[in-house]
Amino acid sequence: QVQLVESGGGLVQPGGSLRLSCSASGGTFRNYAMAWFRQAPGNEREFVSAVSGNGGGTWFADSVKGRFTISRDNAKNIVYLQMDNLELGDGAMYYCAGGAMSASVVASLGEEYERWGQGTQVTVAS
Repeated sequence: QVQLVESGGGLVQPGGSLRLSCSASGGTFRNYAMAWFRQAPGNEREFVSAVSGNGGGTWFADSVKGRFTISRDNAKNIVYLQMDNLELGDGAMYYCAGGAMSASVVASLGEEYERWGQGTQVTVAS
């Protein structure tokens, strides 16, 4: 079973950038589509972005499209979320998730992902 550990969260001013990382261990990483979700206090968990197992397919929530980039390094078992031009509304706990899917498939529903990390906090404040 894949184990996921996120890192890279922190405090950033609006307009700033952060890069989140999610390291995987214990499984065949390339067999998993990887996604980022986030949840702010009082809000439901929401999809942010996903990348297919082979890295060829990506999906972004409309709220982050053009500002966030997702990538993965299957040799290092890491997925990244590069977040640029951060907005106040981007502040949340960010969770990495992995779902066993065909190599080119991505999904935006949390139910499609069976492995989850513990989360990393992103705070956007001036």
